[in-house]
Amino acid sequence: MSEITVLLVDDEEDFVTVLAERLQRRGLVVDTAQSGETALEKAGGHVFDAVVLDMAMPGMDGVETLRGLLEINKDLQVILLTGHSTIHQAVEAMKLGALDLLEKPADIEVLVAKIDDAARRKTKLDDRRIEQRISDIMRQKGW
Repeated sequence: MSEITVLLVDDEEDFVTVLAERLQRRGLVVDTAQSGETALEKAGGHVFDAVVLDMAMPGMDGVETLRGLLEINKDLQVILLTGHSTIHQAVEAMKLGALDLLEKPADIEVLVAKIDDAARRKTKLDDRRIEQRISDIMRQKGW
């Protein structure tokens, strides 16, 4: 598998910096955003294998950001982090399509395993989409 690319979204600068370093030391390619708006801009211009998204941020919260991310790419694999979200927010996020929800501070090995799972899911979705395109081309050509 090629390098796994992750977008890490959290408004707490120190937290996002340290977590990015820890993920990079494990071989992941990490980009960061400190707001939902910035996350949407970055997701619109780059394909990520996974997004690790804080639930509680000023401005656009995690649920709102999740909605926007999935509008950009419905197959985006989003793992939520929370220090203090409500059960209602967590349930809403999972219904919208979040892959998982972890409490802060998440165990780094658990988080990396979730990111690996997300990347595998994304690869499978990409493969299915490509197979469908090939099938459509073959059907159009009469092969």
